[in-house]
Amino acid sequence: MSTTHQTVPVALGDRSYDILIGDGLLARAGDLVKPHLKRPHTVIVTDENVARHHLDSLQGSLSKAGVSSDAVVLPAGEKSKSYATLAELCDRLLAAGVERRDTIIAFGGGVIGDLAGFAAAILRRGVNFIQIPTTLLAQVDSSVGGKTGINSPYGKNLIGAFHQPQLVLADLGLLKTLPRRELAAGYAEVAKYGLLGDRAFFDWLDKNVGKLFDGDLATIAEAVAVSCRMKARIVAEDETETGVRALLNLGHTFGHALEAATGYSQRLLHGESVAVGMVQAFRFSEKQGLCAPQLASRVAAHLKAAGLPTHTSDIPGELPPPAGLLELMRQDKKAVAGRLTFILVRGIGEAFIAKDVPDADVLAFLEEDRNRT
Repeated sequence: MSTTHQTVPVALGDRSYDILIGDGLLARAGDLVKPHLKRPHTVIVTDENVARHHLDSLQGSLSKAGVSSDAVVLPAGEKSKSYATLAELCDRLLAAGVERRDTIIAFGGGVIGDLAGFAAAILRRGVNFIQIPTTLLAQVDSSVGGKTGINSPYGKNLIGAFHQPQLVLADLGLLKTLPRRELAAGYAEVAKYGLLGDRAFFDWLDKNVGKLFDGDLATIAEAVAVSCRMKARIVAEDETETGVRALLNLGHTFGHALEAATGYSQRLLHGESVAVGMVQAFRFSEKQGLCAPQLASRVAAHLKAAGLPTHTSDIPGELPPPAGLLELMRQDKKAVAGRLTFILVRGIGEAFIAKDVPDADVLAFLEEDRNRT
């Protein structure tokens, strides 16, 4: 276990904060968190799986630094990103005595980070929070940038707020307890950064993906740091997604529709939906004549080697027909006046925002893609 870490700053004026990346940060969490607390007490929001593996370690570290803590433990899984769980969480935080100047800790994957962050945004009209992400997906994506929220029957993350954390602690050692499927799901978001804006990074991943999944700490640290630096740069430029930040949604317009179609269940994890969606974005770009042929095949081969699904036929169970998927896409947060916005590509590392894609083209693509073998 190392006592060193990398620091990636997120530059947002008086709401700037640091992402700390390294092994063993959980053991040091008390000393790292304490300077951000107005009083030596915090409430940890986590899920049952993380609590079983790591809650004692976090509370022990806080106690050693003179910080007392309570814990709210919620059911694991995407189903917790709901109105009902949000209401329960807010009530439990209030019952625990959380005050406006307090800080809560979101300790878990993307679900806990989004849910606890949203609760922090609305509780007493805004309390502080710190992210301690425990999954690869959360460390490279959802814990950074201040997007918080819950799902609706109409779509993913449609109710939420921008609320930046005070600090992000990405302890790479926590990834050792992740199931292989969860690690692969997080890797989809790592690959996304190369595919949308850094071809050299994607080429590096192509050469090093095996080492990452073998648990090589230096490789994991580099992948997480590069991903966080890219996201931090984009968030600093466009915090509330009025422009360039939309590029981070490569694969998400297709992917979120698939998540909604599968009921936000274990049939399709978020990162898996992004993997399928990114391949679809490349295939659609090829069909539109925007990029060279066979790029989608290269992307699919890379993601498949990481253990990810790359086509709708890889998703268990029935899916809605193409017209049904198109209707689910209409709830995408990037839609403007009912018109869909897609993140398309001119090449690997060359994503762009496309705002006037005809519905007929999308529907024809979905019909054709469904029939691919």
